[in-house]
Amino acid sequence: MNSFFHFWHAQTPIISILIPAFAGFILLLLGNPRAEDLLNDKYQPWRRFISYTATIAGFVTALSYVIQSTHGQLFVYSLSQWSAPFGIVLVLDRLSGFMLLLTYLLALPILWFASSDWDLRGRYFHALLQFLLMGLCGAFLTGDLFNLFVFFEVLLMSSYVLLIYGQGKARFQLGIHYVVINLVASAIFLVSLGLIYASVGSLNMADVARIMPTLHPDQKQLATAGAYLLFTVFAIKAAVLPLGFWLPKTYAVASTPVAALFTLMTKVGIYAILRVNSVLFIEQEYTALFNILLALGLIGSLYGVIGALGAIRLRRFVGFMILSSLGTICVALGIDRPASWTAGLYYLFHSTIVGAAFYLLCGWITAQRGEFKDHFKVAPRMKQNTLLSICFFLIALMMAGLPPFSGFLGKVFILQSTAGYPYQVPIMITILVVSLLSILAFVKAGFVLFWQASEPDKNPANEAYVQYQALPERAPKRYDITVYFFLIMLILYVVFASPIQQYLAAASTDLSQQSFYQNAILKQDARGNVISTQPFDSKYIAETKYAGENLDPNAHLIPYIIAPQTLNGEHISQYKREQITKQQQELLRPTTLPVNNDGAKLQRMEP
Repeated sequence: MNSFFHFWHAQTPIISILIPAFAGFILLLLGNPRAEDLLNDKYQPWRRFISYTATIAGFVTALSYVIQSTHGQLFVYSLSQWSAPFGIVLVLDRLSGFMLLLTYLLALPILWFASSDWDLRGRYFHALLQFLLMGLCGAFLTGDLFNLFVFFEVLLMSSYVLLIYGQGKARFQLGIHYVVINLVASAIFLVSLGLIYASVGSLNMADVARIMPTLHPDQKQLATAGAYLLFTVFAIKAAVLPLGFWLPKTYAVASTPVAALFTLMTKVGIYAILRVNSVLFIEQEYTALFNILLALGLIGSLYGVIGALGAIRLRRFVGFMILSSLGTICVALGIDRPASWTAGLYYLFHSTIVGAAFYLLCGWITAQRGEFKDHFKVAPRMKQNTLLSICFFLIALMMAGLPPFSGFLGKVFILQSTAGYPYQVPIMITILVVSLLSILAFVKAGFVLFWQASEPDKNPANEAYVQYQALPERAPKRYDITVYFFLIMLILYVVFASPIQQYLAAASTDLSQQSFYQNAILKQDARGNVISTQPFDSKYIAETKYAGENLDPNAHLIPYIIAPQTLNGEHISQYKREQITKQQQELLRPTTLPVNNDGAKLQRMEP
C-alpha cells in the first residue's frame, strides 16, 4: 500500500490526464458501427463500462487532488523529468483541483444520463467525451502557455464533433460557425504565443512572470501586445461580449447532454483569464486588462438578461441567462482582488451546475409539449405540469440570485468584495438590476409555459386529443433524476458554503503570490540564482552526445534541469561529467580574496 501511495504522489497530476486519454484510445480501438446499428452492437455495453470506469476514476482522482491541495502545497510534475522552463510542467494547486472536481461533478451524471439512449444516436460518443475530459484536465493543470494551447485544441476538436452529434441541418450550420470562430481564436493564440516567446524567450508561466519586469522597454511592449492578444483569445473562449454572440444559438441546437456539458466550456476561458492574467501580468501597468474585463462583464450581464427577455425559445433563453452569468463572473474577476476572485469562483460553480440542470429541464419540457417543443407559445397543459413548474421555479430562484440559494450567496460575495473599490456603486446597481430583470424574464417564461397553458382537448374525435394522449406521461428516461441530482448538489453547495469559500479564498490568495509559484516551479543553482533562458546568447550551442567534446560554460546547470537517472545515463559523456564537477567546484569557491595589510580589498578579475 505504501508503494501505491508513493507512486500516486510521484505521478500527481499526470494521472488525471492519462485516465481519459487511455480510455478514449481504447474506445477508438473497439471501433464503431453505423449509428443505426449501435443498439444491437455487442461492444456497446463495453463502451459504456469503459467510459463509466474512466469517469468514476477521474472523479476519485479529482477529489483526491482537492484533498491533497487543501493544505496549500503545490504539486509540480515535470514531463520527461526536464525541469521548467526547459521542459513542460503540470501544476496542481487549489484552483486547478477545484476546476477538476467541477468537471467530473458535471461529467459523471451527464454520462449516466446520456447512456440511456443518447449515446446511440451517433458514433464515438464515449470516445469523444473522454477526449474532451482529457483536454479539460490538461488545460486546468498545465503550467506552460503552449501546452495550454495544445489542450485547448484537444478539447475543441472533441467539441466540434459533439456539437453536431445527432446530426441535423441547424446543428451543422451553427457547428460550422462555432468551428470558424474557434479556429480564428486559435490562430490569434499562436500569434500571441509567438510575440511573448520572441520577447521573453520562455513560455512557462512562472518564468514569464519572473522575466517580464526585467525586459527592455521595446521587448516589454512586444510581450504586452501578446498579453492583450491572449486576453482576446480567452475572451472568445469564455463568450465575453462582444465576442460571445454565438453562444445562445449554438448551445440551443446542441443535443441535450452536450448542451449541458458545454456549460463548462466557457468556464475554461474564464479560468485561463484568471490564471494567466493573475500569474503572468499582475503588475500595476496591466490593470487595464482587468478594467476592460470589468466593463465587458457589466455590459455582458445586462445584455444577457435583456436577450433572455426577448427570447422566443426556452433553450435560447437558457443561453442568454448563461451569457448574463458569465458577465457577472467577469465583473468579479475584473475587480482584481483576491476577495472578488473568491466570489467569482464560487459563482462560477453555481452558474455551471444550474445551467446544466436548466438544459436538461428544457429537454424534459420539450418532450411533454409535443409539436410546440420549447417555443414560447401557449400550449395544452403538460402532463407533469405541477412537477415541472416546481423544478422551473427552483431553477429560476437559483439563476436569478434569490435567497437562500447559491446564486444569491455568490452575488452577495461579489457585492461584499467591492468595499472600497472606486466603481462600487455602478457595480452594485448593475448586479441588482440584472437580478431584477432576471426575475422578470423568468416570470414571463413561466407565465407562457405554465400559467397560461390551456386545457387539453378532451374530445377523442379531434386530432389534438390524439396527439396529446400520445405524449409521455412521465419524464423521458433519466431526465428527472439527473435534474434532481443537480438541484440537490446546488442545495448542498449552499449548506457547505463556508468551507468552500475558505478553500476558494486560499486559492485566490495563492494566485496573487507570484513568488509562491516561482519558488515551487523554477530551479535554482548553487548560488541561489534562478535557472532560466535569460539572458539569451544567440552564439551559445549546448553540447550534445553527437556534437563533439566542446567546452560548455553552462555544464554546472545540467544536474538541476534533468533527472538523476538521465544524469547518470549513457548520454552524459565522461568529458561532460568532468566539466560539471569542475564548474561546480569553482562556483563553491569564495568570490573574494583576503584583505592586504593596507586594508585594500582585492577583487577577483574576470578571465
